[in-house]
Amino acid sequence: MRPTVLAVLVALALPVATAVAAPPAHSNVPAYVTAAINDPARKSDVGDDDRRKLADLMTFAEVKPGQVVVDLIPGSSYFTRVFSAIVGPKGKVYSVWPNEYGIEAKSDVQTSKALVADPHYANVGVLMVPAKEFKVSEPVDLVFTSQNYHDYPDKFMGNVDPAVFDKQVFDSLKPGGLFVIIDHVAEAGSGMRDTDTLHRIDPAIVRKQVESVGFKFDGQSDVLRNPADPHNIKVFDKAIRGHTDQFVYRFRKPG
Repeated sequence: MRPTVLAVLVALALPVATAVAAPPAHSNVPAYVTAAINDPARKSDVGDDDRRKLADLMTFAEVKPGQVVVDLIPGSSYFTRVFSAIVGPKGKVYSVWPNEYGIEAKSDVQTSKALVADPHYANVGVLMVPAKEFKVSEPVDLVFTSQNYHDYPDKFMGNVDPAVFDKQVFDSLKPGGLFVIIDHVAEAGSGMRDTDTLHRIDPAIVRKQVESVGFKFDGQSDVLRNPADPHNIKVFDKAIRGHTDQFVYRFRKPG
């Protein structure tokens, strides 16, 4: 059985024993990203923004006003809230929950649904879908998932074939659309060995799987990298929890 998303969020909030040097931040953060981050409705989130490198990630993901964005397995809706502010009233954000994951994260699903009921987030919708049938009701500009790509092949999700899932994401995107994946780094050469035990995945297998369905690798960001992470312990281990080494990959659908 999977740890709940609540446990993951608690883990992220705890300090790490090893000091982590912060990578240099982007100097070209668009004004609309800065404005979204400064939205007063996000006041409960701002304490995490520096650690989670929010401005850097939103800049890297190329989110823009008027876009249609998928926040896939949105957890506490931390990213959903800032996506909503960036895309604005002419855009739309879909919080997409696989049904199987939702069983393990009922409180977070309720958080997503409560967000939709708030008029400030009128551009947000919630979709519940089978893990093996990722789909959205309209073509989208961005599919974004943080720390959850590694879950798809696991038993509790129904042992989804990552390549099948990646093709479904590909088909959901507009030409030129982006698929951004953030996840915990596993040991080099380990493939998917540690997805259900350490909750990590080898970045090389992710890139191979995603590119196999037609995506073009479009860049990576190192803002969440941590060389002090040994890659062979659980992401919840007190020695590293909240500061795991994470890769950030961007893939583009040819347009």
